[in-house]
Amino acid sequence: MKSAAQRIVVLLCMVLAPGVCAQVPGIEPERPYSFGGYVKALTQAGIPNNGGTTWDHLTHLRLNFEYRWSEALSLNVGMRNRLLWGDNIDVPGFGKLLSDDPGYVDLSSNWLENDHALGNTTFDRFHLNWQYSILEMRVGRQRINWGMATLWNPNDLFNVYSIFDFDYEERPGTDAILISHNPGYASRAEAVWEFGDDWDEVSLAGRYRFNLSGLDIQILSGKKKTDLVVGAGFSGSLWGAGINGEVSHFDPYKHEWDGIEQEPSTVSTLETDYHLSIRGNPAWKISILHTSNPQDPDNILAYLNQPLTAKTISFSRWTGYGETSFDIKTLSRQTFGVAVYDDGSWYVTATNIYSLADDWQMMLVWQHYDGPSGSFFGKDPSDILSGNLRWSF
Repeated sequence: MKSAAQRIVVLLCMVLAPGVCAQVPGIEPERPYSFGGYVKALTQAGIPNNGGTTWDHLTHLRLNFEYRWSEALSLNVGMRNRLLWGDNIDVPGFGKLLSDDPGYVDLSSNWLENDHALGNTTFDRFHLNWQYSILEMRVGRQRINWGMATLWNPNDLFNVYSIFDFDYEERPGTDAILISHNPGYASRAEAVWEFGDDWDEVSLAGRYRFNLSGLDIQILSGKKKTDLVVGAGFSGSLWGAGINGEVSHFDPYKHEWDGIEQEPSTVSTLETDYHLSIRGNPAWKISILHTSNPQDPDNILAYLNQPLTAKTISFSRWTGYGETSFDIKTLSRQTFGVAVYDDGSWYVTATNIYSLADDWQMMLVWQHYDGPSGSFFGKDPSDILSGNLRWSF
C-alpha cells in the first residue's frame, strides 16, 4: 500500500515531464525499448614454429537494441562494429573473408579497407518477434540454437560454432522464419524455414522437445540445403553428473554441391560434466565426437575461419576433448582444455577470466596447435596468445 506522500509523487509524475519522473527511484515507467552492448579491445600474437611472430589488434563495439510495441510484438537488432589492424591485414583475401555474409540478405560491409586497417559492420541479429499465448513467430536474422550438448552440436543445424572461436559469444545468426508452439510444460515444437535463392539453398526443419522421467529429449528432421537430415538429442544427469548427447544423419540428394563431392555422414557426440560445491568450485568436462565421413579441409587457416556446419564440425573421424576449470580467486576463473584427433593432431587451450569491476572483464587465452609431422595441425604448429579487455554498458 502506497503512503500519501508516494501517491502525491505518482500524481506529480503524471503531470510533469517524463525526464523528471525518471529521477524518482522505484516509479520510473517501463520504457518500450532497451539498449546496451560492450566495447572490447583484443590483441593477439601468432607464434608459428616456423616463422616470425605476427601481431594483430581488434577493437569491437557491440550494440544491442530492442523495441517493444506491445507484449506481443517486438524488434531486436544486434550489430558488430570491428576495426582491425596488424599483420593479418596483408593476407590475400582477408578483407573479403571479413565482409562475407553467408546469410540470404547481405548485412555485412567493410567501411574501411586499406593497407593499414580494416573496418567492418555486421548485423547478426535483425528480427521481428510476435507472440500470442503459446504460439510464437520470429522473422529475420536470428540465432536458432538446437544444441543440447555444450561443446559440439550435431543437432544445431543452423548456427554451429567453432570451439576455437572464443571471441564471439553471441554466435552467428540465420535468415529464417521460426514458428514455435509450447503444447505443455517442458515441451516445445518448432519449425524453421531458412531462406535461399533456390531449392538447394533453402533449409526446412522441425524439432520436437519434451521431458520424459526427468530427461530432456528432442527429435528433429528436415532438409539442410542439399542434405536430408534426421537427428535426436538428450540432456539429463546421472549420479550427480550432467550427461548430454546428440546424433544427426545427413543424406545428400546431390552427388556434388558447391564444387564438393557429397556423401552420407553421421555425426554424434556424448559428453559429461561434473561440478563440486567446494572451495574453488572445480568442474570437469569430457566429450567425444564421431564423424562417419569427415571432409578434408584445404588448410589450417581456412578450417579455423570458414563457417562450420553440423556436418563439418571436425576434420577427423574421432575427436576427444577434456577440460577442467576452477576459481583461483572469487573474481578469477581458470580453464584448461585439450582436444585430440585421430590423425595425431592435438589442441591445447588455457583461459583465465578476471572480473575487474561490475562492467569490466579481462580475458587471457593461450591456444596451441600441434601434432606429428604428417597430421593436420602438425603441418604448421603454432601458438596464439590473446588478451581481451571488455567494458559492458
